Amino acid sequence: MVGATPAVVFYACSVTTPTPAPRGGIGLALTSMAIGAFGIGMTEFVSMGLLPGIAGDLLHGLYETRQEDAIAQAGVLISLYALGVVIGAPTIAAFVARFPRNRVMMGLLVALLVTNGLAVIAPTFETMAIARFLAGLPHGAYFGMATVVASELLGPSRRGHGIAMVMSGLTIANVVGVPGGTFLGQFFGWRIAYAVVVIVFALALVMCAIFIPAHEGDKGGSFLGELRIFRIPQVWMTVALGAIGFGAFFAIYSYISTLMTEAAGGPEWAVPLALVSIGLGMVVGNIIGGRLADKSVKRTLIIGLGIVAIMSGVVAVSAAHPVTLLVGLFLFGATSQITVPSIQLRLLDVAGQYQSIGAALNHSALNIGNSIGAALGGVVIAAGFGYAAPAWLGIILSALGILIAMASFAMDKQKVSLAA
Repeated sequence: MVGATPAVVFYACSVTTPTPAPRGGIGLALTSMAIGAFGIGMTEFVSMGLLPGIAGDLLHGLYETRQEDAIAQAGVLISLYALGVVIGAPTIAAFVARFPRNRVMMGLLVALLVTNGLAVIAPTFETMAIARFLAGLPHGAYFGMATVVASELLGPSRRGHGIAMVMSGLTIANVVGVPGGTFLGQFFGWRIAYAVVVIVFALALVMCAIFIPAHEGDKGGSFLGELRIFRIPQVWMTVALGAIGFGAFFAIYSYISTLMTEAAGGPEWAVPLALVSIGLGMVVGNIIGGRLADKSVKRTLIIGLGIVAIMSGVVAVSAAHPVTLLVGLFLFGATSQITVPSIQLRLLDVAGQYQSIGAALNHSALNIGNSIGAALGGVVIAAGFGYAAPAWLGIILSALGILIAMASFAMDKQKVSLAA
Protein backbone atom coordinates (compact mmCIF):
# COMPACT_ATOMS: atom_id res chain seq x y z
CA MET A 1 0.00 0.00 0.00
CA VAL A 2 2.63 2.49 1.13
CA GLY A 3 5.10 1.27 -1.45
CA ALA A 4 2.65 2.19 -4.22
CA THR A 5 1.99 5.70 -2.93
CA PRO A 6 5.01 7.43 -4.51
CA ALA A 7 4.20 5.93 -7.91
CA VAL A 8 0.67 7.34 -7.83
CA VAL A 9 1.91 10.74 -6.77
CA PHE A 10 4.93 11.04 -9.05
CA TYR A 11 4.32 9.02 -12.19
CA ALA A 12 2.78 11.91 -14.08
CA CYS A 13 5.20 14.51 -12.74
CA SER A 14 7.84 15.82 -15.07
CA VAL A 15 11.44 15.78 -13.91
CA THR A 16 12.43 19.19 -12.64
CA THR A 17 15.75 20.96 -12.83
CA PRO A 18 17.42 21.48 -9.45
CA THR A 19 17.31 25.07 -8.24
CA PRO A 20 20.58 26.71 -7.17
CA ALA A 21 19.35 27.29 -3.61
CA PRO A 22 16.27 26.36 -1.56
CA ARG A 23 13.58 28.94 -0.91
CA GLY A 24 14.23 30.54 2.48
CA GLY A 25 17.79 29.23 2.66
CA ILE A 26 19.47 25.94 3.41
CA GLY A 27 18.64 26.23 7.12
CA LEU A 28 14.89 26.09 6.55
CA ALA A 29 15.26 23.22 4.10
CA LEU A 30 17.23 21.20 6.64
CA THR A 31 14.78 22.14 9.42
CA SER A 32 11.86 20.93 7.30
CA MET A 33 13.47 17.53 6.85
CA ALA A 34 14.47 17.39 10.53
CA ILE A 35 10.82 17.90 11.56
CA GLY A 36 9.90 14.85 9.51
CA ALA A 37 12.71 12.97 11.27
CA PHE A 38 11.29 14.13 14.61
CA GLY A 39 7.93 12.61 13.72
CA ILE A 40 9.59 9.33 12.72
CA GLY A 41 11.61 9.20 15.94
CA MET A 42 8.50 9.84 17.99
CA THR A 43 6.33 7.24 16.29
CA GLU A 44 9.10 4.64 16.43
CA PHE A 45 9.90 4.90 20.14
CA VAL A 46 6.75 6.23 21.83
CA SER A 47 5.06 2.84 21.44
CA MET A 48 7.44 1.36 24.02
CA GLY A 49 6.00 3.47 26.83
CA LEU A 50 2.39 3.02 25.69
CA LEU A 51 2.24 -0.77 25.52
CA PRO A 52 0.22 -1.19 28.77
CA GLY A 53 -2.40 1.29 27.55
CA ILE A 54 -2.61 -0.28 24.09
CA ALA A 55 -2.87 -3.77 25.60
CA GLY A 56 -5.57 -2.68 28.06
CA ASP A 57 -7.62 -1.15 25.26
CA LEU A 58 -7.18 -3.47 22.28
CA LEU A 59 -6.53 -6.72 24.19
CA HIS A 60 -8.97 -6.00 27.00
CA GLY A 61 -10.03 -9.58 27.71
CA LEU A 62 -6.51 -10.95 27.91
CA TYR A 63 -5.35 -7.90 29.88
CA GLU A 64 -8.00 -8.50 32.55
CA THR A 65 -6.94 -12.12 33.07
CA ARG A 66 -3.20 -12.18 32.27
CA GLN A 67 -1.78 -8.67 32.15
CA GLU A 68 1.81 -9.75 31.46
CA ASP A 69 0.76 -11.86 28.48
CA ALA A 70 -1.28 -8.99 27.03
CA ILE A 71 1.63 -6.55 27.28
CA ALA A 72 3.99 -9.13 25.77
CA GLN A 73 1.59 -9.62 22.85
CA ALA A 74 1.35 -5.86 22.38
CA GLY A 75 5.14 -5.81 22.13
CA VAL A 76 4.74 -7.40 18.70
CA LEU A 77 3.76 -3.92 17.49
CA ILE A 78 7.36 -2.76 18.03
CA SER A 79 8.74 -5.71 16.07
CA LEU A 80 6.25 -5.15 13.24
CA TYR A 81 7.33 -1.51 12.89
CA ALA A 82 11.00 -2.56 12.75
CA LEU A 83 10.13 -5.24 10.18
CA GLY A 84 8.41 -2.59 8.08
CA VAL A 85 11.56 -0.45 8.17
CA VAL A 86 13.84 -3.33 7.17
CA ILE A 87 11.59 -4.32 4.24
CA GLY A 88 10.47 -0.86 3.15
CA ALA A 89 13.80 0.97 3.17
CA PRO A 90 15.47 -0.77 0.20
CA THR A 91 12.22 -1.68 -1.60
CA ILE A 92 10.67 1.80 -1.71
CA ALA A 93 14.03 3.51 -2.26
CA ALA A 94 14.70 1.31 -5.30
CA PHE A 95 11.22 1.90 -6.69
CA VAL A 96 11.28 5.71 -6.43
CA ALA A 97 14.97 6.36 -7.25
CA ARG A 98 14.15 7.78 -10.69
CA PHE A 99 11.60 10.32 -9.42
CA PRO A 100 12.42 13.85 -8.19
CA ARG A 101 13.61 13.44 -4.60
CA ASN A 102 11.74 16.43 -3.21
CA ARG A 103 8.46 15.01 -4.50
CA VAL A 104 9.31 11.56 -3.21
CA MET A 105 9.84 12.97 0.29
CA MET A 106 6.45 14.66 0.16
CA GLY A 107 4.82 11.41 -0.91
CA LEU A 108 6.52 9.53 1.91
CA LEU A 109 5.35 12.14 4.43
CA VAL A 110 1.79 11.67 3.17
CA ALA A 111 2.19 7.92 3.69
CA LEU A 112 3.55 8.46 7.21
CA LEU A 113 0.69 10.81 8.02
CA VAL A 114 -1.97 8.38 6.78
CA THR A 115 -0.55 5.25 8.41
CA ASN A 116 -0.14 6.96 11.78
CA GLY A 117 -3.64 8.34 11.40
CA LEU A 118 -4.80 4.74 10.99
CA ALA A 119 -3.21 3.96 14.37
CA VAL A 120 -5.26 6.76 15.96
CA ILE A 121 -8.54 5.19 14.85
CA ALA A 122 -7.55 1.49 14.88
CA PRO A 123 -10.58 -0.38 16.31
CA THR A 124 -8.84 -3.73 16.90
CA PHE A 125 -5.39 -5.05 17.72
CA GLU A 126 -5.16 -6.57 14.23
CA THR A 127 -5.74 -3.23 12.52
CA MET A 128 -3.24 -1.60 14.88
CA ALA A 129 -0.68 -4.25 13.93
CA ILE A 130 -1.25 -3.54 10.23
CA ALA A 131 -0.97 0.20 10.87
CA ARG A 132 2.37 -0.18 12.67
CA PHE A 133 3.84 -2.37 9.92
CA LEU A 134 2.72 0.09 7.23
CA ALA A 135 4.06 3.05 9.23
CA GLY A 136 7.51 1.46 9.24
CA LEU A 137 7.68 1.03 5.46
CA PRO A 138 8.43 4.70 4.51
CA HIS A 139 10.82 5.24 7.45
CA GLY A 140 14.11 4.29 5.80
CA ALA A 141 13.24 5.64 2.36
CA TYR A 142 12.44 9.05 3.88
CA PHE A 143 15.76 9.21 5.71
CA GLY A 144 17.55 7.99 2.61
CA MET A 145 16.11 10.73 0.42
CA ALA A 146 16.55 13.38 3.11
CA THR A 147 20.19 12.59 3.79
CA VAL A 148 21.07 12.56 0.09
CA VAL A 149 19.38 15.94 -0.42
CA ALA A 150 20.96 17.39 2.75
CA SER A 151 24.47 16.23 1.85
CA GLU A 152 24.18 17.68 -1.65
CA LEU A 153 22.77 20.98 -0.37
CA LEU A 154 25.85 21.48 1.81
CA GLY A 155 28.41 20.06 -0.61
CA PRO A 156 31.07 17.31 -0.36
CA SER A 157 33.05 18.89 2.50
CA ARG A 158 30.01 19.18 4.81
CA ARG A 159 28.03 16.03 4.04
CA GLY A 160 28.34 14.78 7.60
CA HIS A 161 27.02 18.06 8.96
CA GLY A 162 24.02 17.89 6.63
CA ILE A 163 23.20 14.32 7.64
CA ALA A 164 23.57 15.25 11.33
CA MET A 165 21.15 18.16 10.85
CA VAL A 166 18.49 15.81 9.46
CA MET A 167 19.19 13.21 12.16
CA SER A 168 18.90 15.89 14.86
CA GLY A 169 15.13 15.59 14.53
CA LEU A 170 15.38 11.91 15.47
CA THR A 171 17.62 12.59 18.47
CA ILE A 172 15.54 15.53 19.73
CA ALA A 173 12.47 13.29 19.51
CA ASN A 174 14.06 11.08 22.15
CA VAL A 175 14.41 14.09 24.49
CA VAL A 176 11.08 15.82 23.88
CA GLY A 177 8.73 13.82 21.67
CA VAL A 178 8.99 10.37 23.25
CA PRO A 179 8.77 11.42 26.93
CA GLY A 180 6.11 14.02 26.07
CA GLY A 181 4.08 11.60 23.98
CA THR A 182 4.34 8.95 26.69
CA PHE A 183 3.12 11.45 29.29
CA LEU A 184 0.15 12.49 27.14
CA GLY A 185 -0.66 8.88 26.32
CA GLN A 186 -0.65 7.83 29.96
CA PHE A 187 -2.96 10.63 31.07
CA PHE A 188 -5.23 11.16 28.04
CA GLY A 189 -5.15 7.78 26.32
CA TRP A 190 -2.54 6.22 24.05
CA ARG A 191 -4.24 7.40 20.85
CA ILE A 192 -3.45 11.06 21.60
CA ALA A 193 0.28 10.34 21.19
CA TYR A 194 -0.22 9.13 17.62
CA ALA A 195 -2.50 12.10 16.94
CA VAL A 196 0.42 14.38 17.87
CA VAL A 197 2.63 12.41 15.47
CA VAL A 198 0.10 13.03 12.68
CA ILE A 199 0.25 16.78 13.38
CA VAL A 200 4.06 16.70 13.24
CA PHE A 201 4.01 14.97 9.86
CA ALA A 202 1.44 17.46 8.56
CA LEU A 203 3.76 20.33 9.56
CA ALA A 204 6.74 18.59 7.95
CA LEU A 205 4.75 18.05 4.74
CA VAL A 206 3.85 21.73 4.46
CA MET A 207 7.38 22.92 5.21
CA CYS A 208 9.01 20.44 2.83
CA ALA A 209 6.61 21.51 0.07
CA ILE A 210 7.66 25.14 0.59
CA PHE A 211 11.36 24.95 1.40
CA ILE A 212 12.85 21.84 -0.24
CA PRO A 213 14.18 22.73 -3.71
CA ALA A 214 13.44 20.69 -6.81
CA HIS A 215 15.90 17.82 -6.81
CA GLU A 216 16.25 15.37 -9.68
CA GLY A 217 16.34 11.64 -9.11
CA ASP A 218 18.26 9.12 -11.17
CA LYS A 219 16.41 9.46 -14.48
CA GLY A 220 17.97 6.27 -15.82
CA GLY A 221 17.20 4.24 -12.70
CA SER A 222 14.84 1.29 -12.43
CA PHE A 223 13.63 -0.95 -9.62
CA LEU A 224 15.68 -3.98 -10.71
CA GLY A 225 18.62 -1.78 -11.62
CA GLU A 226 18.75 -0.23 -8.14
CA LEU A 227 18.74 -3.68 -6.54
CA ARG A 228 22.14 -4.28 -8.14
CA ILE A 229 23.52 -2.50 -5.07
CA PHE A 230 23.32 -5.86 -3.30
CA ARG A 231 26.06 -7.14 -5.61
CA ILE A 232 28.54 -4.81 -3.87
CA PRO A 233 30.33 -6.67 -1.02
CA GLN A 234 31.17 -3.45 0.81
CA VAL A 235 27.48 -2.61 1.08
CA TRP A 236 26.88 -5.87 2.93
CA MET A 237 29.89 -5.19 5.16
CA THR A 238 28.61 -1.74 6.06
CA VAL A 239 25.09 -3.01 6.75
CA ALA A 240 26.60 -5.64 9.05
CA LEU A 241 28.70 -2.95 10.72
CA GLY A 242 25.59 -0.88 11.46
CA ALA A 243 23.47 -3.83 12.54
CA ILE A 244 26.01 -5.39 14.91
CA GLY A 245 28.06 -2.39 16.01
CA PHE A 246 25.02 -0.23 16.73
CA GLY A 247 23.27 -3.24 18.28
CA ALA A 248 25.12 -2.23 21.45
CA PHE A 249 22.94 0.87 21.69
CA PHE A 250 19.69 -1.08 21.42
CA ALA A 251 20.86 -3.74 23.86
CA ILE A 252 20.97 -1.00 26.50
CA TYR A 253 18.14 1.23 25.27
CA SER A 254 15.64 -1.67 25.09
CA TYR A 255 16.14 -2.46 28.78
CA ILE A 256 16.63 1.05 30.12
CA SER A 257 13.55 0.68 32.34
CA THR A 258 14.83 -2.41 34.15
CA LEU A 259 18.35 -0.95 34.31
CA MET A 260 16.94 1.93 36.34
CA THR A 261 14.36 0.11 38.48
CA GLU A 262 15.94 -3.33 38.97
CA ALA A 263 19.71 -2.92 38.52
CA ALA A 264 20.01 0.57 40.04
CA GLY A 265 17.03 0.22 42.39
CA GLY A 266 15.50 3.52 41.26
CA PRO A 267 11.79 4.44 41.40
CA GLU A 268 9.43 4.14 38.41
CA TRP A 269 9.32 7.93 38.00
CA ALA A 270 13.08 7.90 37.31
CA VAL A 271 12.61 5.95 34.06
CA PRO A 272 11.57 9.08 32.05
CA LEU A 273 14.66 10.81 33.47
CA ALA A 274 16.77 7.96 32.14
CA LEU A 275 15.16 8.37 28.71
CA VAL A 276 15.81 12.11 28.75
CA SER A 277 19.40 11.57 29.87
CA ILE A 278 20.27 9.15 27.06
CA GLY A 279 18.31 11.34 24.62
CA LEU A 280 20.30 14.45 25.54
CA GLY A 281 23.47 12.48 25.04
CA MET A 282 22.27 11.45 21.59
CA VAL A 283 21.67 15.10 20.63
CA VAL A 284 25.20 16.04 21.65
CA GLY A 285 26.74 12.98 20.01
CA ASN A 286 24.90 13.60 16.74
CA ILE A 287 26.33 17.13 16.49
CA ILE A 288 29.86 15.95 17.25
CA GLY A 289 29.52 12.91 14.99
CA GLY A 290 28.55 14.98 11.98
CA ARG A 291 31.64 17.15 12.30
CA LEU A 292 33.96 14.20 12.90
CA ALA A 293 32.52 12.34 9.91
CA ASP A 294 33.46 15.28 7.67
CA LYS A 295 37.04 14.95 8.89
CA SER A 296 37.38 11.14 8.61
CA VAL A 297 34.67 8.51 8.31
CA LYS A 298 37.03 5.60 8.95
CA ARG A 299 38.73 7.03 12.05
CA THR A 300 35.37 8.09 13.49
CA LEU A 301 33.98 4.56 13.09
CA ILE A 302 36.97 2.75 14.62
CA ILE A 303 37.58 5.17 17.49
CA GLY A 304 33.87 5.81 18.01
CA LEU A 305 32.99 2.13 18.35
CA GLY A 306 35.93 1.69 20.72
CA ILE A 307 34.57 4.45 22.95
CA VAL A 308 31.07 2.92 22.74
CA ALA A 309 32.53 -0.33 24.09
CA ILE A 310 34.12 1.56 26.98
CA MET A 311 30.93 3.48 27.73
CA SER A 312 28.90 0.26 27.68
CA GLY A 313 31.10 -0.88 30.54
CA VAL A 314 30.58 2.48 32.25
CA VAL A 315 26.81 1.97 32.08
CA ALA A 316 27.16 -1.51 33.58
CA VAL A 317 29.25 -0.20 36.49
CA SER A 318 27.17 2.97 37.01
CA ALA A 319 23.98 0.87 37.27
CA ALA A 320 24.83 0.44 40.96
CA HIS A 321 22.99 3.73 41.73
CA PRO A 322 20.25 5.75 39.96
CA VAL A 323 22.23 9.03 39.87
CA THR A 324 25.42 7.50 38.49
CA LEU A 325 23.32 5.56 35.97
CA LEU A 326 21.87 8.82 34.64
CA VAL A 327 25.40 10.10 34.05
CA GLY A 328 26.47 6.83 32.44
CA LEU A 329 23.45 6.83 30.11
CA PHE A 330 24.19 10.40 28.99
CA LEU A 331 27.79 9.51 28.13
CA PHE A 332 26.71 6.31 26.40
CA GLY A 333 24.03 8.11 24.37
CA ALA A 334 26.56 10.72 23.22
CA THR A 335 29.27 8.27 22.19
CA SER A 336 26.92 5.80 20.48
CA GLN A 337 25.36 8.52 18.34
CA ILE A 338 28.77 9.78 17.18
CA THR A 339 29.08 6.80 14.84
CA VAL A 340 25.69 7.18 13.08
CA PRO A 341 26.58 9.93 10.55
CA SER A 342 29.74 8.01 9.66
CA ILE A 343 27.81 4.77 9.04
CA GLN A 344 25.49 6.76 6.78
CA LEU A 345 28.38 8.34 4.87
CA ARG A 346 30.16 5.01 4.56
CA LEU A 347 27.06 3.54 2.90
CA LEU A 348 26.87 6.49 0.51
CA ASP A 349 30.56 6.08 -0.33
CA VAL A 350 30.37 2.35 -1.07
CA ALA A 351 26.96 2.53 -2.81
CA GLY A 352 28.41 4.16 -5.90
CA GLN A 353 25.63 5.26 -8.26
CA TYR A 354 22.91 3.80 -6.00
CA GLN A 355 22.82 6.74 -3.59
CA SER A 356 19.13 6.73 -2.63
CA ILE A 357 18.90 3.06 -1.78
CA GLY A 358 22.35 3.15 -0.17
CA ALA A 359 21.25 5.90 2.21
CA ALA A 360 18.00 4.09 2.99
CA LEU A 361 19.81 0.84 3.83
CA ASN A 362 21.35 2.56 6.84
CA HIS A 363 17.99 2.43 8.57
CA SER A 364 17.44 -1.19 7.64
CA ALA A 365 20.79 -1.88 9.29
CA LEU A 366 19.93 0.09 12.43
CA ASN A 367 16.58 -1.65 12.80
CA ILE A 368 18.22 -5.03 12.38
CA GLY A 369 20.52 -3.83 15.16
CA ASN A 370 17.41 -2.98 17.16
CA SER A 371 16.21 -6.57 16.86
CA ILE A 372 19.64 -8.08 17.55
CA GLY A 373 20.35 -5.88 20.58
CA ALA A 374 16.91 -6.34 22.12
CA ALA A 375 16.87 -10.11 21.52
CA LEU A 376 20.37 -10.76 22.88
CA GLY A 377 19.75 -8.42 25.79
CA GLY A 378 16.72 -10.49 26.72
CA VAL A 379 18.76 -13.68 26.40
CA VAL A 380 21.47 -12.58 28.85
CA ILE A 381 18.88 -11.38 31.36
CA ALA A 382 16.92 -14.64 31.08
CA ALA A 383 20.16 -16.59 31.50
CA GLY A 384 20.52 -15.10 34.97
CA PHE A 385 23.40 -12.68 34.35
CA GLY A 386 21.46 -9.80 35.90
CA TYR A 387 19.64 -6.70 34.71
CA ALA A 388 22.93 -4.91 33.94
CA ALA A 389 24.00 -7.72 31.60
CA PRO A 390 22.80 -5.96 28.39
CA ALA A 391 25.38 -3.25 29.08
CA TRP A 392 28.19 -5.84 29.31
CA LEU A 393 26.81 -7.33 26.08
CA GLY A 394 27.25 -3.90 24.48
CA ILE A 395 31.03 -4.27 24.84
CA ILE A 396 30.98 -7.47 22.80
CA LEU A 397 28.75 -6.05 20.06
CA SER A 398 30.85 -2.89 19.74
CA ALA A 399 34.04 -4.96 19.51
CA LEU A 400 32.49 -7.08 16.76
CA GLY A 401 31.56 -3.84 14.97
CA ILE A 402 35.21 -2.73 15.11
CA LEU A 403 36.35 -6.03 13.60
CA ILE A 404 33.83 -5.69 10.76
CA ALA A 405 34.93 -2.09 10.12
CA MET A 406 38.60 -3.10 10.03
CA ALA A 407 37.85 -5.94 7.60
CA SER A 408 35.90 -3.56 5.38
CA PHE A 409 38.70 -0.99 5.33
CA ALA A 410 41.23 -3.73 4.58
CA MET A 411 39.13 -4.64 1.53
CA ASP A 412 39.46 -1.01 0.40
CA LYS A 413 43.25 -1.19 0.64
CA GLN A 414 43.31 -4.51 -1.21
CA LYS A 415 41.22 -3.02 -4.01
CA VAL A 416 43.58 -0.06 -4.32
CA SER A 417 46.60 -2.41 -4.42
CA LEU A 418 45.04 -4.52 -7.17
CA ALA A 419 44.17 -1.40 -9.16
CA ALA A 420 47.77 -0.21 -8.92
